[in-house]
Amino acid sequence: MPTGESKAQAMFVPADNCSRVETHPGAVVQECSLDKSLGHRMNRNVSLATCLATCVLAAVMSLSAQEPPAQKPPQEASGKNVTSEQVNDANVQLMRQDIRAERKKVVAANMPLTETEATKFWPLYDRYIGETIKVNDLRYALIKEYAQNYSTMTDAQADSFIKRWVALDRDNTQLRLKYIPEFENVISHKKTALFFQIDRRISMLIELQLASQVPLLKP
Repeated sequence: MPTGESKAQAMFVPADNCSRVETHPGAVVQECSLDKSLGHRMNRNVSLATCLATCVLAAVMSLSAQEPPAQKPPQEASGKNVTSEQVNDANVQLMRQDIRAERKKVVAANMPLTETEATKFWPLYDRYIGETIKVNDLRYALIKEYAQNYSTMTDAQADSFIKRWVALDRDNTQLRLKYIPEFENVISHKKTALFFQIDRRISMLIELQLASQVPLLKP
């Protein structure tokens, strides 16, 4: 399975509105520009979010691709024994929190909310994001499974992977459809449409960043 800089360079396919950027040796990301009407702050925050997404994926792929460590004798239950996988998972969760923080800044900077609307919008936003986390938990778990099985993947595993991956796309769409009327109850229909335009645009940029770093299967 390709790793490191060679994998990033081989699998990096920039979109029309993206440019290839090497943030540091072996870490290649895409910077994607959005409509100028959304402002430079949105561009900056989205670029940071997509860069963080790349770091998350790199952490998931690198650890999952490693050979499992040799079995060690049981340790005393002191609660201090932490595996490298646990450390890696903790780092991934922290980076995902950073992505969500940057995402929220983008929404805050581009949603023209009154004080009254804001008091109702943000609790609902947090509840919506809480549900997206559940879908993304499954997505990152699937990426880890993909990395572990990449070199020896069978037809059955490939079939299961792609069906579950597409199903997660469907779950994201169903979640947005579920929340559209809820947001329309607290802000106008136009502002609701604007919010989901921003939300979907950010998601697509992050997903593009992730997809560009996942090596394609070899038939």
